[in-house]
Amino acid sequence: MKELGFGIVGCGVIAPTHAKALQGIAGAKLVACCDVVSEKAEKFAEEFGCDAYTDLAEMLKRDDLDAVCVCTPSGLHAEVGIQAVKAGKHVMVEKPIDVTLEKADALIQAAKEAGVKLGVISQNRFHDDLQKLKKAVDEGKLGQLNFGGSHTKWYRSQEYYDSGDWRGTWELDGGGAIMNQSIHYVDLLQYIMGPVEEIFAYCATRDHVRIEVEDIAVASVKFKSGAIGIIEGNTAAYPGFYTRLDIYGSDGSVIIQSNKIVEWKLKGEESADAGSGEEVAGAASPLLGHSCHQRQLGDFVVAIREDREPSVNGEEGRKPLEIIMALYESARTGKPVKVGGN
Repeated sequence: MKELGFGIVGCGVIAPTHAKALQGIAGAKLVACCDVVSEKAEKFAEEFGCDAYTDLAEMLKRDDLDAVCVCTPSGLHAEVGIQAVKAGKHVMVEKPIDVTLEKADALIQAAKEAGVKLGVISQNRFHDDLQKLKKAVDEGKLGQLNFGGSHTKWYRSQEYYDSGDWRGTWELDGGGAIMNQSIHYVDLLQYIMGPVEEIFAYCATRDHVRIEVEDIAVASVKFKSGAIGIIEGNTAAYPGFYTRLDIYGSDGSVIIQSNKIVEWKLKGEESADAGSGEEVAGAASPLLGHSCHQRQLGDFVVAIREDREPSVNGEEGRKPLEIIMALYESARTGKPVKVGGN
């Protein structure tokens, strides 16, 4: 079976997570990396044993390059992804898929036209305990879902935002605590609870300077099912705490904290022990473990080989972005906003 060659575009904070994940996937190999800063590309290439480029077009000419991981600033995801799919390469883009729905849709369409696979990183869906909850919900074990809450209580220092000119900007970061940190649990909220119908939100910048975006946000959510809920996002909760997903149903309720089940209360079942999923510390550091990236990239490799859709394709990656864009519009206008314009 042919080994799939991967390239990484953007050699910043998240790129090593992709590289380490690829090292553990049979039939996948990192062959190239690209960054506009040559020193970063060369250092990354030396560390992970691949070739360095500063010109993406040159890297995309490689015959042994089958797929590209896009790890650039968020506002460049679609631009880079479209260039890659037009070169016939499969693309896995870091979250968010991009910072506007228009650019997200352009990337999705370009991938379809090119006949290549498009995936969007949503690695928290691949935690064992999240999958256990998803299975229970799909089997109706929680009954009618009535409430869903997504809470991201993290902290990012001023140095974090000062570490790159693009951080904290609408153009390239696309938002703050919600778009870049809370998107993980916003995605899990809609993954478990189903589509969001309407949202009403407040955003504030309380603890950081020289940023255009929010470091705190809170929103009330109405789901299409009739259930209601809450989204909380924070990068000003010193020194940083946890993420939490609250799912309450007529026949049971589950709470997942930092990707582990901490409460499992279902009719007819004993309380579950603390879950078995990998706990990811998100308090003060933006660095993550790579095991769930490895699971998702492994699924992506299988999708390419079997010519099927990745578990989290472009359309799935668009869903949390659509919710977040409605949240920002509500915060700007002071009015409830329908998600998807419906």
